[in-house]
Amino acid sequence: MSDAIKAVGTLLQKGDGAGSENFTTIAEVTDITGPNIKQDMDDVTSHSSAGGWREKVGTLLDGGQVTLAINYVPANATQNATLGLIADLKNRVKRNFKLIFPDSGSTTWSFAALVVDFKPKAAVASKLSADVTMEITGQPTLA
Repeated sequence: MSDAIKAVGTLLQKGDGAGSENFTTIAEVTDITGPNIKQDMDDVTSHSSAGGWREKVGTLLDGGQVTLAINYVPANATQNATLGLIADLKNRVKRNFKLIFPDSGSTTWSFAALVVDFKPKAAVASKLSADVTMEITGQPTLA
């Protein structure tokens, strides 16, 4: 039997930047991808590398990106150009975020990120939606 966990109920929350930071759930998130944590590699192959095989070492770690698909609600405070994701993009604001998974332990990944892309979609036969990309800066906390 599988121990798989349903994804519905996963939350992405944005911090308000206050000293005693409060977090608010981003409204109408339909899909979340990431963070795509990765390690950069550097080739250290030399003429004495055994058997002519490439050798590599890990260098810098990168928190990567988090991408969201949302039902775009222009007046919503977590999305709009006054206080929301669009405002953070326009103002180049780095925010703290929490990704809270719906497992029994409420596993939480915390990270600082900048919104780098907000792409609305308004297909004639569909809902108003948007794709959002956030770039993680610094070390995420995976707990």
